Amino acid sequence: MSMKLDGKVALVTGGSAGIGLGIAKQMAREGATVYITGRRQSELDKAVAEIGHGAIAVQADASNLTDIDRVYDTVRKNNGHIDVLVLNAGFYEFMKFGEITEEHYDKTYNTNVKGLLFAFQKALPLLHDGASIILIGSIAGSKGIPSMSVYSSTKAAVRNLARGWMIDTKERGFRINILSPGHTLTPGLSGLLPAEAHEGLVGTIPLGRLGTPEDMGKVAVFLASDDSAYITGVELDVDGGVSQY
Repeated sequence: MSMKLDGKVALVTGGSAGIGLGIAKQMAREGATVYITGRRQSELDKAVAEIGHGAIAVQADASNLTDIDRVYDTVRKNNGHIDVLVLNAGFYEFMKFGEITEEHYDKTYNTNVKGLLFAFQKALPLLHDGASIILIGSIAGSKGIPSMSVYSSTKAAVRNLARGWMIDTKERGFRINILSPGHTLTPGLSGLLPAEAHEGLVGTIPLGRLGTPEDMGKVAVFLASDDSAYITGVELDVDGGVSQY
């Protein structure tokens, strides 16, 4: 049976844990040569071992433009091009309105908006015409979530950046789509909410369970592959139905 991404070169930012790792694993299983980025080398080393299939890690801070350049230099030297670009790296934390700090605002926007924007723009010379660009959004971009207004606004920005970029780059034939996870069982979620709070979240989800990184990875493979050849500019909520009411 042929693999859906056989021979493709994929880059997943923030690929050392959680949703990014789930996406990287699924893409590697489907035949892609996978690059991942992350800030901590120790976590990257663990992720590469878990992904297998010759995955390559490049240490980088997604909000640092010099680091972004170094990532692309590595890909250029090794493979010369990118077929699938997954801009997943993100930052979030709770911060009540009335207590929001400049540091919180800057860190959230620098990673989720500035870093994502320049990661795409700087990839243009490496991207094959017809490449798939997958931006990781969030259902928070269209829902109100207490104490997450800054994060939510960054994901709303990502949604509209995709609309503009779809038109700006149409001569290249890129497919630019947004994968917006719902409540997903990741180390990040566990860091924000204790395990006993997860049951309450599950009660709000029509499919009756939290999402998994594997769920997100399978949808990302769909968006990266020829199965979605006539899909661009969409936001696909992968959330068990929670955003629909």
